[in-house]
Amino acid sequence: MADEATRTRQVRVATYNIHRGRGLDGRTRLERIAGVLATIDADIVALQEVVGASPIKPGQAAELGAALGMGWVMAPTRHLRTALFGNVVLSRFPIKHHVQYDLTWKTCEHRGVQRADISITDKDTLHFYNVHLGTSLLERRFQAQKLASLVHDRRVSGPKIVLGDFNEWARGIAKDVLAERLHSIDLTKHLSRRRTYPGFFPILHLDHIYYEGEVEVVRVSLPRDRMALMASDHLPLVADLRIGFDLTGG
Repeated sequence: MADEATRTRQVRVATYNIHRGRGLDGRTRLERIAGVLATIDADIVALQEVVGASPIKPGQAAELGAALGMGWVMAPTRHLRTALFGNVVLSRFPIKHHVQYDLTWKTCEHRGVQRADISITDKDTLHFYNVHLGTSLLERRFQAQKLASLVHDRRVSGPKIVLGDFNEWARGIAKDVLAERLHSIDLTKHLSRRRTYPGFFPILHLDHIYYEGEVEVVRVSLPRDRMALMASDHLPLVADLRIGFDLTGG
């Protein structure tokens, strides 16, 4: 993949809908989520359905960041009682810029995508998009079109990773729209078991990873140990990627 004009860095990324830390046993135990993430040992993680800060608590993002020794940024889409609620990016690398885009469609639940510009090195920036799409077909079509346009924006140059809970388990409108502009990690080439929801007995494949730029997929995994099967209603999806960065700075 690399040539004289690029340098490569290997990065482990993951996407994980943590379901507010509530496991399939009905118990909210954030330490299980932290345990799963520690086992994954990813460099950058996209989390969905995270309870943020409230007047009385620092929130799950702060707790996970402290437990794992990772920096974090949150993109709330709504409130859950008195707390913020939405998407979070955890990163071992410095997050030098963060922006949130609204993907809400009509009167449906508020949805969004967050972009974290992450300094893999002083000279190499990875654009990391964390998304949680809606549950209705027309809603996802609108959101996929807007998301594809945002990611494909040439004013934001360099490699881009797009991952999250797309709420689409088969080849559908959102997947077709995104495939026109982005590359998708084909899980059939890497995994014999690809379903991520619900966690203990997954029957649906809702979590996906897309990319733009010079990206080589080294390995994909879907942790299925006892803790991962119980900690949330989703399983985490993990990918080791070899990413090419332009030496010319273009």
